[in-house]
Amino acid sequence: MSLNTHEMTDQVRRWTGTFGREYTDRNDQTPRQLDEFYQNTYGKTRSELNQRFLENVPRNAPILEVGCNVGTQLLLLKEMGFTDLSGVEIQGYALQRAQERLGDAKTLQASALSIPFPDQQFELVFTSGVLIHIAPADLPIAMREIHRCTKKWVWGMEYYAPQMEEIVYRDNRNLLWKADYARLNQHQCADLELIREEDIPYLEGGNVDSMFLLERKG
Repeated sequence: MSLNTHEMTDQVRRWTGTFGREYTDRNDQTPRQLDEFYQNTYGKTRSELNQRFLENVPRNAPILEVGCNVGTQLLLLKEMGFTDLSGVEIQGYALQRAQERLGDAKTLQASALSIPFPDQQFELVFTSGVLIHIAPADLPIAMREIHRCTKKWVWGMEYYAPQMEEIVYRDNRNLLWKADYARLNQHQCADLELIREEDIPYLEGGNVDSMFLLERKG
């Protein structure tokens, strides 16, 4: 599957090219390595956070990850017992690796700006460090697409700042923004109610990430 011309933003061009491939090579982790990274970075594992936030989600619920990269987050959910997993990823190199690792999970090359699934096909749609790489002008489109595809929950973990703040990322501008992504989701989609949120400070450096779970009401 190829991306549509209208989806080729500056960010998508870079993430689908050499820059994105190098990111994939740096982050090709096993679930255990990802948990170790979280433990060293935050003092808690990703598995612990997943258990807290997803305790009420049925294990057969259809789940979509937007920006699944090599599929490590989906593998962690598979280990938790979730059985109906899908992912979309813009970087073809990463997607091929995800397909090799995930087996029966459905994975497609696609952008968050145009998710190739019907309305409300999933019980839960999530991102992990993906919204931060979408330009502020395009972010409302991505959030509305995520909202369109979920029947019940939107789950995310993203870099946090009370106001939108651009960060230079590996000597590049126009590739990374911190923000209050839970509230931005609610601003775009008025029927989303915040069910759970946790600030996750780094052990060093003073940065904070945020994990949030939103539920469609009405």
